[in-house]
Amino acid sequence: MAELPKVAYVFPGQGSQSTGMGLDLYNSYPSAKEVFDGTDASLGFSLSRLCFEGPEEELKQTHNVQPAILVVSIACLKALEEAAIVNFPSPTFVAGHSLGEYTALVAAGALGLTDAVLLVRERGRLMYEAGLKNPGSMLAIIGLDEETVKDISFHSGAEISNINCPGQIVVSGAAQALAEADKLARAKGARAVIPLKVSGAFHSALMEPIIAEFSKIVSRFAFHPPVIPIISNVTARPLTDVDSIKEELVKQLRNCIQWRRSVEYMMQSGVTTFYEIGPGRVLSGLIRRINSELQTFNISGAEDIAQLVSKEGPTN
Repeated sequence: MAELPKVAYVFPGQGSQSTGMGLDLYNSYPSAKEVFDGTDASLGFSLSRLCFEGPEEELKQTHNVQPAILVVSIACLKALEEAAIVNFPSPTFVAGHSLGEYTALVAAGALGLTDAVLLVRERGRLMYEAGLKNPGSMLAIIGLDEETVKDISFHSGAEISNINCPGQIVVSGAAQALAEADKLARAKGARAVIPLKVSGAFHSALMEPIIAEFSKIVSRFAFHPPVIPIISNVTARPLTDVDSIKEELVKQLRNCIQWRRSVEYMMQSGVTTFYEIGPGRVLSGLIRRINSELQTFNISGAEDIAQLVSKEGPTN
């Protein structure tokens, strides 16, 4: 009997947001409505209103957008489960890009949704504050290989903060370091150098001042052994116990996001199909650039779920 193809669920990070996200899920699926209503109650304000109506400027603030993307992603996952699609595959692994790793923790049963929302809001607050204390930003360098970007980082004082896919690497640093990195990247033939709209130099040493406080905050939350292995952003290997998860979340703040290696690990472990669950299509694009033979599916709203239902049919 042929072995069934292995599947991974992956969850997007900051930058995937858009005003109006999640509203169709809220209106179509009681399970998604419950996610939004429960989150609003636990936060003491209407995060759902921010997701559905904006204003965009308020939504994209780091301490708002991180829990917002997490909540929309989980609402999407719950709606998918509610739809009860025939033979819909369970994941062998889950993974998320930066913030998305917290969504993966919820999906794997390692962290409760309310705790994840509260923790991520604190994470966003601290990251924003770190950006005020040590101003910096991030640049996406397109079209250069990792060794070349390492050399650029060494000579500019920037740090590699995301290795997303072949030809797309992000560096973080102070303004002067990024200006030098931009100049060097263009001189070495980068196809593009794109400033990211973020409030700080995330996943770099400029996040160091918040590490101790964030570590204390993480220690106050209850984690559980995951029921599905979570692929670490830092090591690109499975996280399978509580201690390694806590350590990961603290390290992840100031270390490079190894997305390319994470996808390659899952691929080498037999995963052939990736479901990107949550707003946007960023991860699907990166995965296809890592290996064009991998299958990717986006599930970002009620219409995507309806198409799966019409194709496969519900179980009842």
